[in-house]
Amino acid sequence: MAITAAMVKELRETTGAGMMDAKKALTENDGDMQAAQDWLRTKGLAKAAKKSGRVAAEGLVGVAVRDGKGVAVEVNSETDFVAKNEEFQDMVRRIATAALDVDDVEALKNAQIDGKPVSEVLTDAIARIGENMTLRRMEKVEAPLVVSYVHNAAADGMGKIGVLVGLDGGNEDIGRQIAMHVAATSPASLGQDDLDPALVEREKQVLTEQARESGKPEAVIEKMIEGRMNKFFEEVTLNGQKFVINPDVTVEQAASDAGAKIVGFARVAVGEGIDKREEDFAAEVAKTLGGA
Repeated sequence: MAITAAMVKELRETTGAGMMDAKKALTENDGDMQAAQDWLRTKGLAKAAKKSGRVAAEGLVGVAVRDGKGVAVEVNSETDFVAKNEEFQDMVRRIATAALDVDDVEALKNAQIDGKPVSEVLTDAIARIGENMTLRRMEKVEAPLVVSYVHNAAADGMGKIGVLVGLDGGNEDIGRQIAMHVAATSPASLGQDDLDPALVEREKQVLTEQARESGKPEAVIEKMIEGRMNKFFEEVTLNGQKFVINPDVTVEQAASDAGAKIVGFARVAVGEGIDKREEDFAAEVAKTLGGA
């Protein structure tokens, strides 16, 4: 029986198996879809689909820099044990390298690693390692000089927090210092003009209500709001923040003193924003052992 692309696609979607594995399963079973599914199960290649609903909030951020381009890629797993797995780490490293040649995470999923799309490489890893994994996001920075930093490194170029800093001028040393600052403070934007207008308006409303509660004259209240908003901008923008290495100057001034201008940055932390399922550890053990 002729094996069509549509049949392979259907089997992949049903089982989560890789393309070549799905094609081989159909070929071995003369196109019988149910038999092909069973064949994949016996080979341990049909695990991915069953695991796709499980929360993957651990994992690693991989960073890579080349020719004025830097990328930070978050690849999630269910447990921190997998993040320490050398096979998983090698996959993250290769995905980060592939990300240098694309512009967004959707394009990255279709990028090739050893002749396979990244999405298929991930599906194959799920089947082999036995945990749900996701390619969640990527950030890219382009500048004359891009410096990367990894916090809580698990291996070279990957860890729990990945930071990229793009500079015009300066050197690796000041870039790394600023990247470490970004890892510690998680600024919302580079400068005031880059801030989300909704965030600015929300903060202004809160500060306005606080100022009005003081009962002071309107002219005084306006000055209070202006001063507090300026303080807010200093606290949440990278350029305006006090430099952690030397709080007597702002980050922007520290860069300038080193002959550099910050043109962009990115900070990616593993599991940021993912709703993690909390469960009592004793109850989890009991469940595993067949208890209540």
